[in-house]
Amino acid sequence: MEEHVWYLVEKFISGDISSAEVKELQSLLALYPKLFLLVKDFLVTYQDPDPQVSPQQIQALLQKVENSKTKNWAVKSVWQKLGNVITREATMAGQFFKVAVRNLQRNSSISAVNISGLAVGIAGAVLILLWVQNQLSYDQFHTNKARIYQVFNRTKADGELHAWSSTPMPLAPALKADYSQVEQAVRTNWVGSFVLKNGDKKLETQGLTTDPGFLKIFSFPLLNGDARTALNNAHSIVLTQKLAKKLFGDTNPVGKLIAVDSTANFTVTGVLKDLPNNTQFSFEYLVPFDYMKEVHWYNTNWKYHSLQTYVMLKPGVTEATANRLFRGIYRRYPGEKRNDAFVHPMSKWWLYSKYENGKFVGGQITTVHLFTVIALLIILIACINYMNLGTARSARRAKEVGIRKVAGAERSWLIKQFLGESVLVTFLAAIFGLGLVQLALPWFNGIVEKTLLLPYDKPLFWFSAAGFILITGIIAGSYPAFYLSAFKPVRVLKGTVQAMNGLINPRKVLVVLQFTLAIVFIISTTVIYRQINYAQKRDTGYQVDNLVYIYMKGDIAKNYTTISNELVNSGAISSITRTSSPILDIWTNSDSYHWDGKPADSRAYFNENLTDHNFTKTFGLKLLAGRDIDVASNPTDTSAILVTEQAAKVMGFKNPVGQALKNGDNNYHIVGVVKDYVAVSPFITSMPIIIRGSARLFGTITLKLNTQNAVAGNIDKISTIFKKYNPNYPFDFKFLDESYRIKFKEEQHAAQLVAVFAGLSIFISCLGLFALAACMAEGRTKEIGIRKVLGASVIRITTLLTKDFLVLVLIAFAIACPVAWWLMSKWLQDYPYHTDLNWWIFGLTGLVSLLIAFSTVSSQAIKAAIANPVKSLKTE
Repeated sequence: MEEHVWYLVEKFISGDISSAEVKELQSLLALYPKLFLLVKDFLVTYQDPDPQVSPQQIQALLQKVENSKTKNWAVKSVWQKLGNVITREATMAGQFFKVAVRNLQRNSSISAVNISGLAVGIAGAVLILLWVQNQLSYDQFHTNKARIYQVFNRTKADGELHAWSSTPMPLAPALKADYSQVEQAVRTNWVGSFVLKNGDKKLETQGLTTDPGFLKIFSFPLLNGDARTALNNAHSIVLTQKLAKKLFGDTNPVGKLIAVDSTANFTVTGVLKDLPNNTQFSFEYLVPFDYMKEVHWYNTNWKYHSLQTYVMLKPGVTEATANRLFRGIYRRYPGEKRNDAFVHPMSKWWLYSKYENGKFVGGQITTVHLFTVIALLIILIACINYMNLGTARSARRAKEVGIRKVAGAERSWLIKQFLGESVLVTFLAAIFGLGLVQLALPWFNGIVEKTLLLPYDKPLFWFSAAGFILITGIIAGSYPAFYLSAFKPVRVLKGTVQAMNGLINPRKVLVVLQFTLAIVFIISTTVIYRQINYAQKRDTGYQVDNLVYIYMKGDIAKNYTTISNELVNSGAISSITRTSSPILDIWTNSDSYHWDGKPADSRAYFNENLTDHNFTKTFGLKLLAGRDIDVASNPTDTSAILVTEQAAKVMGFKNPVGQALKNGDNNYHIVGVVKDYVAVSPFITSMPIIIRGSARLFGTITLKLNTQNAVAGNIDKISTIFKKYNPNYPFDFKFLDESYRIKFKEEQHAAQLVAVFAGLSIFISCLGLFALAACMAEGRTKEIGIRKVLGASVIRITTLLTKDFLVLVLIAFAIACPVAWWLMSKWLQDYPYHTDLNWWIFGLTGLVSLLIAFSTVSSQAIKAAIANPVKSLKTE
């Protein structure tokens, strides 16, 4: 390199150098300072009788090199400074890490409390946030989600706006044909009665009948087949991956035949990837909607609302535009003229399903918000532990702070040190917390009925985990860091630093906050369980024991008379009745009933059921007036009606029996009044129900088992008869009492979760209280020794050490009671049939909280009280 530089210098002084070579020479001289000095001395003293380069050119070259060199040195200086900063920070971080590890080892018991509390808090929060993330992601994976809407109906009745999602079958084709703004419109109808058969394999599972555009609107990926044509043929069927494996094993089923109900053959045209756990759709196969015409399920009546309608709007068409266009569609067709159609965007389907005053105002989003707050509160309770224990050990760390400050440490460095320790503890707690999450996930998945997993394979999870640890660590360590770093070295080293013993100090406030949250959780858990128990003890109006119901499928309707006679003759049952739906459920309702005296502008909805005979006998319903319906003995009872007390009240009849009703072209008369009974939900008040006599349109058979025989023997006889007359379908039955208990499942799961969160909050709070009591007792060792020498008893000293903590718990209880009362009052308002908030719930919770707190701190207090004072005073 040196030879090359001198070569360029020689060309420079000879005047034979190009501009590019001049720039190269300048660059090289700037890069090599020592060589530049030699070249500079040479050029400055250079003399030639016939010079080819002027002194001005030489000076210009040297000046440019000097300027370039200054820039390079400036850049180098910046990088050097940055390197020094990084080196210094890394060195200090290493020192902080060593100090943090030593402190963890030296205070192993307190460290264990901190790590345990944070680990339990992190585990609880992570479980909740996994569920929250799942709820927020519902149906958000669809490619065209911003353009997909569900069509709802809206009408005004009894002075209020009501909305519902079931729509008439002709609605979707009409929307597609009448409005160019609609790109796709499809219907979905739930099917649970088809039996799919391949060889000797028979399966009965739930599916959907839908239009060909379903797979064009929704992004359910096909593993095999073409989404554009998979549902074009009326005898096409699309299976999920799970169902395909059950029917065909590991072979590709596309192109193969499946028998449906042993009456029609369907060709498998596609295999869908199994549905994710964050969609509101639930099906294992798709059948073209046109097949409903073959099985005579298609109904062109615009007043018959029975299925769901979805539309995908063209790009640029807004929700407001669709609502304006669709609003009057029922007035263009022979539908209910008082109804309006409107759309609900996919982004709100799952979270906003509660309709009030003409709009969707909430639903699942309320639960999501609630549990998000609970997760944050659990983390806060765990962080409070760390804050309290960090400040409680201030006397131990005071001299360390003083010496560091005397040695020149700035406050910012001390804050970094304490925050670093907090982040390290949080990191260790997070490791244990994730282990707890893995252990708890199977139980938690059972509660929420999901398959939630920690997404270890996604980078976003690790970035989120790192951020979560960092934020939690900073929050937990913020107060101790700023508190400890504020110590004055002069006072510290003279031993005049005193602990926070004022009437009100941050540590006491944090303890009160901890127990306030824990007590609110306890009261909430108690109220939720009382509400469930209150509804469970409710008089249903019918007997739920020894009742079995069976959905009518296949040849049951055709052979019903024979089946009924053989069941009675077998002695397995004491009574039998047919209904349109199980007595627990309501499948249809109507606002089209009219009677003498009904106001012209009144619109009253009645829930409906159908029966043929023995309705009150089979269910054990109390007949308050009149008689039961018996179509078998009296065919004219197809116009007979039973009404519940609430229905009679809505109609305004004091003596309902004999009153005439009209619905469309059909005339009815009331033959009996039955006591109100529970349907749909045990948490709502009794609904007005009309039970009509009918000879067809039944969906359910209910059997009253013979109590003189064993239940298993009765079921065996019933199974044999049904298999005999309905051989192509598996015998499937349900016990009414079990179905009734399922109606409490959602509330029971919520109660279990809140109870666990209450337990976690109490555990974390008591863990911190226990360690705090130990620190307080340790800090007052000499005081206790002096008191014992002066004659104080163990009881007196124990009282002295525990009373402060119990006062804090009482304060927390006083704050928690109104908060819990307000929260639970709001929660109970969502249940028309609900329990009351009794005073004893709050009193009992306060007593339990005091006992828990006392048992937590008393062990440390007693241990300190019985200690030998000689050991604590011998150094004085």
